[in-house]
Amino acid sequence: MSTQIDLVPVKPTTAIVGEADTARKGRGSKWFRLLVNDRVATVAAVILGVVFLTAIFGPMLVGNLATHIDLDNSNQAPFTLSHGWANVLGTDPLGRSMLARLIVACQTTLSVAIPAVVISGVVGSAIGMWAGYYRGWRETVAMRVADVIMSFPSLLLAVVVLYVFSPSAANIVAVLAITRIPVYLRTARAESAELQSRLFVDAARTFGASARSIIWRHVLPIVLPTLLTVATLDFCYVMLAESSLSFLGIGIQPPDISWGLMVSQGRTYLHTAWWLSFFPGVAIVITTVSATILAAWARIATDPGQRWRLTVPQKRLSKFTKTTKAL
Repeated sequence: MSTQIDLVPVKPTTAIVGEADTARKGRGSKWFRLLVNDRVATVAAVILGVVFLTAIFGPMLVGNLATHIDLDNSNQAPFTLSHGWANVLGTDPLGRSMLARLIVACQTTLSVAIPAVVISGVVGSAIGMWAGYYRGWRETVAMRVADVIMSFPSLLLAVVVLYVFSPSAANIVAVLAITRIPVYLRTARAESAELQSRLFVDAARTFGASARSIIWRHVLPIVLPTLLTVATLDFCYVMLAESSLSFLGIGIQPPDISWGLMVSQGRTYLHTAWWLSFFPGVAIVITTVSATILAAWARIATDPGQRWRLTVPQKRLSKFTKTTKAL
C-alpha cells in the first residue's frame, strides 16, 4: 500500500519579499500611531510639513509677486483684502507683497539650514563611528580635532569667516556645517565605542564580517535614532544662526531674501510698519519650536524604556502622572 503525496511548489523569494513589505508597512503604521497619540507632536509635524511644502512649491505659485514693486501700495497694513490676496500680510516700503516674500524667504532659509545639517551630520557621524569602533590613535585624533573646532564659538567663527570672505549661501552652509561637525562626531563616537564591545558585534567579527560591514549593518541602525534627534535640534540652531548672520548683514545678501534678512530690513520701521519684522520673526519662532517639539517626541519614540508613554492616551497618562506624584 503506497501513499501518494502531492507536493505544491512554493516560491520562497516571493514569500520573503511579501513578509518584508508587510513588516516595513507595520513599522510605518507603528510610528504613525505613536505620532498621532501625541497631539502636540502631531501639530508640530503638520506645521513642519507645511513649511517644507511651502519651501518647495511656494515660489512657483507666487511667481514674481515677491519682486514686483508697487510704490502706490507701499507699507500697506496687513489683513486688508482691498488690495488683493497677495497683500493680506501687508506690503514693504517698495510695495512688495509680504506674503510672497515670506514664501520665497522660506525656501532660502531652508536651503541653507538643511544642507548644513545634512553635511555636518553625515561627515561627523561617519568619522565618529569610525573612531569609536577602532579606538586607539584614531579616536584620539578625531576627538582632538573636534575639541579644537569646539573651542571657537561657532557663531563668532562664522562672523569672522564671512567677514573675510564674501557672504553667500554657499559660504554660510560651509561655515555652519564645519562648526557643527563636532556635535555629531562626539555623539557617534560615544555610541560606537560602547557598541563595539557588545556580544552581537563580537559575533559578527568572529564570523568574518569586515569593519565597514559591522559599522553599516550593526552600529549605524542603533546610533541612527540618536543622531536624528540631534539633527532635529541642530536644525533649529542652524536656522537661528543663519537668521542671526543675515540680521547682522553678513548672511544672505539682497536681492536674495531670508527670514533673518527680512527681520533686519524691517527693524527701522518698527514704529510705523511693525509687520515687516513681526511676520518673519513669527515664522522663525514657529518653525524652531515645532522642530524642538518633534525632536522631543523622537527621543521618546526611539527609547524602548520611554516609548510606552506614547501608547497611552493623553488623559490616562496625565491621571497616571498625577497619581504617581501624589504617592
